[in-house]
Amino acid sequence: MAESAGSVMLARSAMNRAATEGQRPAGRPVRGARRISAVLAGLAASTRHELLTFDDPVASADCAIPEPFLELAVACMRAAAERAGEVRRIVPRHALPRLEDGPPVPGRARLAEAIPFKMILVDRTVAAVPLDLELLYNGLLLIRDPVVVHALVRTHHLSWAAAEDPAYVRPRPSPSREPPPQLRPVLEALVSGVTDETAAARLGMSARTYSRRVGELMAALGTTSRFRAGVEAARRGWL
Repeated sequence: MAESAGSVMLARSAMNRAATEGQRPAGRPVRGARRISAVLAGLAASTRHELLTFDDPVASADCAIPEPFLELAVACMRAAAERAGEVRRIVPRHALPRLEDGPPVPGRARLAEAIPFKMILVDRTVAAVPLDLELLYNGLLLIRDPVVVHALVRTHHLSWAAAEDPAYVRPRPSPSREPPPQLRPVLEALVSGVTDETAAARLGMSARTYSRRVGELMAALGTTSRFRAGVEAARRGWL
C-alpha cells in the first residue's frame, strides 16, 4: 500500500515537473462534451496492445451527465478492450455490484479499496486523466509525455499488485444505515455546501476539530474525496 501511494505521488510529481520544466506541457487539456467524445473515440480506435484503467462505474450515478455521453464513453472503452491483447481494469470495492451486474467487458478486473483517480492508458504511449480526477465529462488531460506516461503505468502496476481478484473477495457486512452519532452534524454540514469555517462556527467547533471530524467521516465512508463521500453517504442511506 505504501508503494502504491508513493507511486501516485510519483505520477503527480512527474506531471507537475513535465509541465513546469519541460519544453512542452505534460498534456493537452480537452473540454467540452464533443471534443472529449472525439478523444475517447480516438483512443478506442488507436488501441492495439494494452489498455490500463482506473475506473469507478458508479461515480457518475448522481451527476447530471447526458445519457448519450455515458453510452458513448462505455462503447468506446468496450471497443478499446476488444482490440487490446491485455486489459487490466481497477475499480473500487464499492463498485463490485455494478461490475457483477453490468455488461461483461473483455479483459481482467481487480478491486481496490479506492482508486487514486480515473484514468485510461493505451499502449503505454498515451493516457487520459480527468482534469478534476473524478469525471471525464468535466474535462480531461490528454498525456503523451513519456516520463508522465511511464509514471502512470507504474502507478497502475503497483495498484494492480495490491488489488484483489473479484472472484476471491469475501462479502463484507452491510454498512450501518446510520453514521456514527458524532459525525452526523458534520455530514449534514458537508453536504450543505457551506465553507469549513462556516460549518465549524455553526457546530461550535474549532476549524481544526471540524477538519479532523471530516477526515473521520471520509474514513468511515472509505473515500478521500468530499464529493465521493456525499455519494457514498447517499448510497448507504445516511442522508
